[in-house]
Amino acid sequence: MDFKKLLTYFKQHTLLKITSLNSIVIAIRLVISFFIQNLLAETIGPAGIAKVGQIRNVLAMLMSSSSFGIFNGIVKYTAELKDEKEQLQKMFSTAFIFLLFGVVLSSSILFFFSETISVYLFNSAAYNSVIKILAFVVPAIALTVLFKGVLNGLTAYKKYAKIELVSYLLSSALLIISLLKFSMLGVLIAIAITPALQLLVIVVVFGKTLKQHINITSIKWNTPFAKALLTFTIMSVISTVLLNYIEIDVRAQISNKINEAEAGYWTAMLFISKNYMVFSTGLFTLYVMPKFAGIHDGKAFKNQVIHIYKTLLPLFGLGMLFIYIFRSFLIAIVYPGFEAMEPLFKWQLLGDFVKLIAVVLSYQFIAKKMLVSFVVTEIVSLGLFYFLSLYLVDEYGTEGVTMAHLYRYIVYLFIVVIAVWYHFKTKKNIEETE
Repeated sequence: MDFKKLLTYFKQHTLLKITSLNSIVIAIRLVISFFIQNLLAETIGPAGIAKVGQIRNVLAMLMSSSSFGIFNGIVKYTAELKDEKEQLQKMFSTAFIFLLFGVVLSSSILFFFSETISVYLFNSAAYNSVIKILAFVVPAIALTVLFKGVLNGLTAYKKYAKIELVSYLLSSALLIISLLKFSMLGVLIAIAITPALQLLVIVVVFGKTLKQHINITSIKWNTPFAKALLTFTIMSVISTVLLNYIEIDVRAQISNKINEAEAGYWTAMLFISKNYMVFSTGLFTLYVMPKFAGIHDGKAFKNQVIHIYKTLLPLFGLGMLFIYIFRSFLIAIVYPGFEAMEPLFKWQLLGDFVKLIAVVLSYQFIAKKMLVSFVVTEIVSLGLFYFLSLYLVDEYGTEGVTMAHLYRYIVYLFIVVIAVWYHFKTKKNIEETE
């Protein structure tokens, strides 16, 4: 294949274009993230890293609770209704009411129970001011979720990449300055106000496009859209809120059963994992879910899944192999003094690879609002991870938690394959009898 043919193929290959652009952004983020993690490791140590993990889990929970978990619903209906302005405005109008409920509920809990939450997260009431700051940042978190949902639904991957990069650079600069001036408390405050920076960047970069698609003169409740969005609320509560709560609790279990340093090693492993998994997360919302939403038969779905696997798995597999081979070097550069986390790599990387295979299929549940299938598979997955972690941490220490991660996704993949196969088989039988 000559260069011109290769260039033409690349231009026609939407997933490859998104993957390549996403890779550039992720590469830049990884370099910056490695520098920041190194600085954090040397300044606040493993115990501090564990605290950072706790606040990041809280932020992830707030991304769901503040928006009432409707992010994927916004992506789906923006993709489907972008040419039907009246219907789209009805959806946004209802979405704003969901956001209002989510913001009031989340902010109230954070503000009035700040001391209790601080003690639960950090075993100290000293960080209740951080929790109160989060209470005031919640509206920015909710609006960021809404606007990112629109961006993903429009498959505006170039603007999405720009927003992700600029907001990450700004938040990284804020974190470094706060760390150097105020140490641990400064780091937690910087992380807490990051969503406000993200919202600012979205408005500046994406403001004109938002005005074109969101033009609501009055906020009105639309029952059909409310029922549709509520499905995504249930999904998000299970997949996001429950997952992050479990991570918080597992981290606390490691701290109590072993020590806080070990909790920091596991958190460091999660940071590395989440950094390279961001590569796939963006693709799921920008490409996979909008594509699956428009597929209505098993054969087309199978072809699309094979296409995604052929594009992603080789790239992802090579990258993970590279990380495993150079894990000692990576630890020395990013987390000096964290050599005890080296045994965690093999289990985490294998688990993440199986996760990628399974999650591609499971996005069918979200795209088609297959609530029962989603709820059952997620609860089984999260339940397995939680209880296996509690059991294996006693047998194998912190390594047992990453073992639980792999075992959980092997079972999850098996269940998801059966659920998707049964969905299309049932649909085909119904069509044949009509």
